[in-house]
Amino acid sequence: MKITFFGTQPYDRESFDRANERYGFEFNYHRSHLNGNNTSLAQGADAVCIFVNDTADAATIRSLAAMDVKLIALRCAGFNNVDLKAAAEYGIPVVRVPAYSPHAVAEYAVMLMLTLNRKVHRAYWRTRDGNFSLHGLLGFDMYGKTAGIVGTGKIARELIRILKGFGMEVLAYDIYPDPEYAVRAQIEYVSLDELYRRSDIISLHCPLTDATRYMIDGAAIGRMKPGVMLINTGRGQLIHTEALIEGLKEKKIGAAGLDVYEEEAAYFYEDTSDRIMDDDVLARLLSFNNVVMTSHQGFFTREALDNIAHTTLQNINDFAVHRELRNEVRAEPEKTMN
Repeated sequence: MKITFFGTQPYDRESFDRANERYGFEFNYHRSHLNGNNTSLAQGADAVCIFVNDTADAATIRSLAAMDVKLIALRCAGFNNVDLKAAAEYGIPVVRVPAYSPHAVAEYAVMLMLTLNRKVHRAYWRTRDGNFSLHGLLGFDMYGKTAGIVGTGKIARELIRILKGFGMEVLAYDIYPDPEYAVRAQIEYVSLDELYRRSDIISLHCPLTDATRYMIDGAAIGRMKPGVMLINTGRGQLIHTEALIEGLKEKKIGAAGLDVYEEEAAYFYEDTSDRIMDDDVLARLLSFNNVVMTSHQGFFTREALDNIAHTTLQNINDFAVHRELRNEVRAEPEKTMN
């Protein structure tokens, strides 16, 4: 099997080369992100391996199919950047890594909560400048507060386990609620409106679909508890950024921890410090002292990178030897969020 990788970083090469000792595939790495203009880089490949900021829309998939690419392997959990209907039309299976490390992302979400609550990011810069004042750094006890978790997949369940350890009440929303899990975890499934109304902290852990795109808009923010903390380690387009900025300005949103951004592809995973930022919305968001934004690094642990590489190559090997593709994703009718 010949595999062309897009959007690769040095750490991707290290983890995949190490995992490939077991398989002996032929790799071709590219730093550029897959899109309709550079599919020629996959010429001669049996499979392409892509990440969150690569684009596999209908036109791109049509071009890949014309070059006889037989498989699209995502080295991530999300698949919103792939046109699954087009892939099915051209007979190209799509596989993913459904759970590279739920612990990594859940722990990162907690880190964002604690950083924002106790103003660690502000205290860090103050003390480096010799300022040891506590003014403006007041936080709150997590104990006894209410967390609202949107989506209850593997990452969310690990986060819920951690937050219950803080002594928090946990509300959850999922289009497919799991009553047995709710009893075991001692949480309560509620409607989105109730979750917004009662939660002190809201953390998003649902996939990006047509139904969830911009689910956090001005109307949703208007239904939230004043001063709510909003955490997003999922996908940027779950939140309408301009509505978030308005919520921050009006102090409806007390703090926001963002590991993703809806237009992140032009910036994330790259060093752009030597040029002027031309995204006015992103620049405005970064100006708030009650916003912590990071570069989609919630997954970034040694364990997660190893799991990503091994699962991705196992997916490709299953395809090569005609085994069932356990991690295949297919287009399904959307269920409406309500």
